[in-house]
Amino acid sequence: MSRARTARRIAAGAAYGGGGLGLVGVAAVGLVLAEVQFAKRTVGTGLPDPPRADGLYGSEFDGPERAAGPLRLGMLGDSTAAGLGVRRARQTPAALLASGLAAVAERPVELRNVALSGAMSDDLDRQVGLLLDAADGRQPPPPDVCVIMIGANDVTRRMPPTQSVRCLTAAVRRLRLAGAEVVVGTCPDLGTIEPVYQPLRWVARRVSRQLAAAQTIGVVALGARTVSMGDLLGPEFAANPREMFGPDSYHPSAEGYATAAMAVLPTLCASLGVWPESDRLDVSRDEDMLPVAQAASAAAGEAGTEVTAARGPWALLKHRRRRRVPGEDLAASPPPAGTPDRHSLPGPA
Repeated sequence: MSRARTARRIAAGAAYGGGGLGLVGVAAVGLVLAEVQFAKRTVGTGLPDPPRADGLYGSEFDGPERAAGPLRLGMLGDSTAAGLGVRRARQTPAALLASGLAAVAERPVELRNVALSGAMSDDLDRQVGLLLDAADGRQPPPPDVCVIMIGANDVTRRMPPTQSVRCLTAAVRRLRLAGAEVVVGTCPDLGTIEPVYQPLRWVARRVSRQLAAAQTIGVVALGARTVSMGDLLGPEFAANPREMFGPDSYHPSAEGYATAAMAVLPTLCASLGVWPESDRLDVSRDEDMLPVAQAASAAAGEAGTEVTAARGPWALLKHRRRRRVPGEDLAASPPPAGTPDRHSLPGPA
């Protein structure tokens, strides 16, 4: 069965009810997930909580002549969205995206990150509530745009893919109804985890790409955009694991998060109409208009690919030109302790 057809059946099951479907047998899936969990225990976690990065970015673009006020960015998801594994707030993907968005839009960005390490898709309802509902009962202004990075824990903890997609689409629907643009970083390729060996690495890749394609089908129908995380960091991890992995040898390092942020930033900016490139297809970069399921399947196999709705059952498959996130190099290589931090990323005001 093709990945597109399987992803379409998972997405349909998420919409209308039904159990999980897989490209591989239950025994094989159970075996690879057990090995992934063993790998996580082998490398160890023992990391401190991710640094809090909430606040105002790009304050240099603020001023009385800018009556529009700051853009509001919400970050949701799991440990990758939270930035587990880095020491400084400005090294988290949310901070990198907020800084990049502020620089491109030339407007300050108010960031709120509600992502939780270890979260699965069924935690997104709670996270959306944190963004949309105020503790005192007053309705806060909704985010202008939200980024969701989720899926890896759904796979390793055996959440049925239909349930995973159903939870994600419900969260996206709430955010869209509140007026927010939404960008989803789909399930990463678990076949890149170093302690998982062949042939189980191949199985992990198939299962995670299957979920990523189904996520895309589900959320594009709601007007959201997706960016394939896929094996985005795989080649870099293989070539330079000491730099691309964090202290636990499992989560990305600052360099890894900067690479992921650089892939998501163009789509984040395009969702607000501030990216210099349009949504028109560029055939010189192998962009295309395809049925949604085919676009989702193609994107799952090629990291950094954007899928956005076109018309009817069609979607655009985009390969946007990446631009370096402002301050990316400095975010990846923090100065020694005690060194004045005069040229770092714009941090929370």
